[in-house]
Amino acid sequence: MRWSIAVVEDTLETRNQIVSFIERFEQETNESFLVHTFQDGDEIIDEYVPKYDIIFLDIEMKRLDGMKTAEKIRALDKDVILIFITNMSNYAVKGYQVDALSFLLKPLPYFAFSVELKKSVERLKNKKQNFVIIPTQKGIEKVNTSDILYIESIKHQLVFVTKDKTYTMVGTLKDMEKKLKVHHFFRSNSCYLVNLATVTGVEENNLRINEHELRISRPRKKDLMKALTDYIGGNIK
Repeated sequence: MRWSIAVVEDTLETRNQIVSFIERFEQETNESFLVHTFQDGDEIIDEYVPKYDIIFLDIEMKRLDGMKTAEKIRALDKDVILIFITNMSNYAVKGYQVDALSFLLKPLPYFAFSVELKKSVERLKNKKQNFVIIPTQKGIEKVNTSDILYIESIKHQLVFVTKDKTYTMVGTLKDMEKKLKVHHFFRSNSCYLVNLATVTGVEENNLRINEHELRISRPRKKDLMKALTDYIGGNIK
């Protein structure tokens, strides 16, 4: 897994130091990171998309300070881990308002930084990802897995049918099946990946999800019915 990190820091020296700390952490562990750097809060906010796993955020910046930046980020992204970097410890109380994981005080020692980065990675690993990131014309959109009724494979396209709208992206049903297995999605045939939580009925070789009827292939029907029975009966976690 390659984690995406944003470093928002207006001081070049500190920004470079954080990047070097991340590179050192990579060498000492088996982790991998894709690092994006920003010189001020307004830069990361401009056309922000929720693609980062961790954001290291300086509090005192010239154009848009860290607290205001965090508030704008939280309005768009409730999942990203925020770690503040500051000269002053009295910002800690305000940090709770934007669900900051922790604070790092300047000057940054590597040990403290590595502890926080390790904590963040462990938090990401322990957190069950409950959304799918789908590219759109405007950028990307996080779609909650519970909102997905089913996914249909059409040639090299995946069509996500949700409660409210439909999304399309390039991909394979096989890869999506692996990703969504923990969220109780199951293949009804070679074309459909179904959210078991949304199934409203089964009639012979057809599966019903509200007004949608999906074909069940004969080879998959037995396993599908078992998966559905286990899910309804609470025999799976």
